[in-house]
Amino acid sequence: MKLKDMIPGYNSLVLPYHWGQAVAAGVKFGRPGRRMRVIGVTGTNGKTTTCFMIWKMLNTAGHKTGVMTTVGWGVPGNKAKGVDKDGIVKQVEHMTTADSMTLNRRMKAIADAGAEFLVLEVTSHAMAQFRTLMVPIEIAVMTNVTHEHLDYHKTFEQYRDAKRKLFKKADFGVINADDGAAEFFGQDVRKYITYGINHGEKRAKNIKKSASGVKYACGDINIETQIPGEFNVYNSLAALCVGEKLGLTAEQIKKGIFALESVEGRMNRVDVGQNFDVIVDYAHAPDAFVKVFDSVRGTVKGKIITVTGGAGRRDKTTRAERGELAAKNSDVLIITEDDSRDEPPAEIAEMFVEGAKKCGMVLGNNLHVELDRRKAIEMALNMAKAGDLVLILGKGHEKTILRADGAYPFEDLKVTEELLRAKKAGKKS
Repeated sequence: MKLKDMIPGYNSLVLPYHWGQAVAAGVKFGRPGRRMRVIGVTGTNGKTTTCFMIWKMLNTAGHKTGVMTTVGWGVPGNKAKGVDKDGIVKQVEHMTTADSMTLNRRMKAIADAGAEFLVLEVTSHAMAQFRTLMVPIEIAVMTNVTHEHLDYHKTFEQYRDAKRKLFKKADFGVINADDGAAEFFGQDVRKYITYGINHGEKRAKNIKKSASGVKYACGDINIETQIPGEFNVYNSLAALCVGEKLGLTAEQIKKGIFALESVEGRMNRVDVGQNFDVIVDYAHAPDAFVKVFDSVRGTVKGKIITVTGGAGRRDKTTRAERGELAAKNSDVLIITEDDSRDEPPAEIAEMFVEGAKKCGMVLGNNLHVELDRRKAIEMALNMAKAGDLVLILGKGHEKTILRADGAYPFEDLKVTEELLRAKKAGKKS
């Protein structure tokens, strides 16, 4: 057990340290945020995809834009070692908004590269710990707010209000009107615009969903994404609102949103020619589970086989709920290891099993526990028949599994592709 878990009120006691570190970091790196127009995106789900939609839209429109998210950070034209074709450095740390020093160092690198804009993914932890204290926010975006991180914030209200701090420092807000917390965020910023499907100034109409993306109309703009799921209607609507606020044309917005082909670990299809579908997604909270299952419902001819697990030292109260949600929406459920940290993986799995049993699932029949994540994925792939869908949820883009004795290399996308290729080669031999 770590020291912070042993000292009552530890998170509050260290707030002065976080504040001081944020100030020192801003001073050390010359407050790089002031050299760019910063767009901050917060919410429980959809932050990363929304960030990349805004980033792609602005770059496609000719505005050099940097991005800092859970998945990676960088700016087009970055030639440093380890970057991809878009200039993005893959994120290895299991942290969305980096600590103040790292945050300001990376922001300086992006500003030095000549970026006009920066799209910054901002978590509740980051706001509670002052990590963006020295960063001016021109536009704040709220995707949605559902229960998560209550292990840290203790109550939903404190979690929600931590996110609201981003809007208190912003010049303009973009708010999901379909979310129950919308009115609170609207109180925190002088000017804002709302979006949604059922409510909001900017609404999606004539929505058409498919396995390859979503299409809809918002006023005179016909939007099409290359990433599936109704939640990407919301994500792209948020990007549209940002684009209009920044003066982009309808064509630039439309073209820019469509230009984003995928986001690592977000509804990623793994296809090596097998006769069933495989999707890897980062979903690890109840609301994210619901959104993923809703996005695939009606598109699967066969069975849905789901592989998932729960992280240690994270909100325990939703483990049974996630097990129940996964069981309710799957034909076969395999519970496995996630970032167990110093919690026994078997005990975490048991909480998921309890929830799954509420839906009538039976261990050894349609419910399985395989704590070796690679073996669990392999089990699901071996079960899959033509027309089935294998969903691998929880870790998405992450490059490691965190255990009691440290981090071990593991990538769901990479492992899944390796196993599929081996399975295909085995059939040919």
